[in-house]
Amino acid sequence: MPVKFIYINVAVFVVVKVAGLVMTLSGVNPGLMLRYLEMPSAPGMLLRYPWTVVTYMFTHYDLLHILFNMLFLYWFGVLFLQLFNPRQFVGLYLIGGLGGAVFYLLAYNLLPYFSGVAGMMLGASASILAVVVATAVRAPDYKIRLFLIGAISLKWLAIITIFLDLISIGSGNSGGHIAHIGGAAVGLLFGLCYRGGRDITAPLNAFIDRVVNIFRRRPSVRVGDIHRRRWWQRRPKAASSGQPATGVDQAERERAEAEMDVILDKIKKSGYKALTAEEKRRLFETTKKL
Repeated sequence: MPVKFIYINVAVFVVVKVAGLVMTLSGVNPGLMLRYLEMPSAPGMLLRYPWTVVTYMFTHYDLLHILFNMLFLYWFGVLFLQLFNPRQFVGLYLIGGLGGAVFYLLAYNLLPYFSGVAGMMLGASASILAVVVATAVRAPDYKIRLFLIGAISLKWLAIITIFLDLISIGSGNSGGHIAHIGGAAVGLLFGLCYRGGRDITAPLNAFIDRVVNIFRRRPSVRVGDIHRRRWWQRRPKAASSGQPATGVDQAERERAEAEMDVILDKIKKSGYKALTAEEKRRLFETTKKL
């Protein structure tokens, strides 16, 4: 999953750079294109370009900007997937970026330091910081080796990264560092909620599933229309011989129906493709039994 997001970021970067070159050679200011991708700090302009709260987290200014961001995304994305699942990665990347956008917008419009100043923001850093901090919360003592530094625990790496962002506020990229803090805050919230048994990415992922399912054909499954009324519940409980089912048969049927309910609920929430190979096997075997 991190690799797919790297592909998206790189593809956007290449398209923007090529389009910018064409515009420059044509005598057109390439900055006009970035207006539709950068997130503005002015609420009025943001209302005109509301999609920029998403596009900004997939767009970068220059080669070094995207290079370091993608390296961090890959390293910590791989670690994240050892502890969580790909759907949570998608949700956290997006929510982390939105958290950075909220901090950025509030800072520019509430703090006196930014009074009379307008800003534009690009970059995946807030989303990446959310992944970094969430991973550190989940496995704080996991050690990684850094060049010229050696082994360091994830918790200290996250703390140092946040500290550097805090002391950098007031520099030429103040808004960007504040957005990083917003992404880190989302990562911390995700990690703490996950410890308590809650997944804050679930609502966003459910919304994405509903949107995707509008445009995606539902998978064909021989058990019938599993998204509608469960057909086996309309069947008589008696055995095929016409004799009443025994207590053992009845218990087996109830167990099979309960198992089927769990699998179908998962399909409704996440789609057929979300089933594991074992769950698909149980789905068809249980259907035959019923």
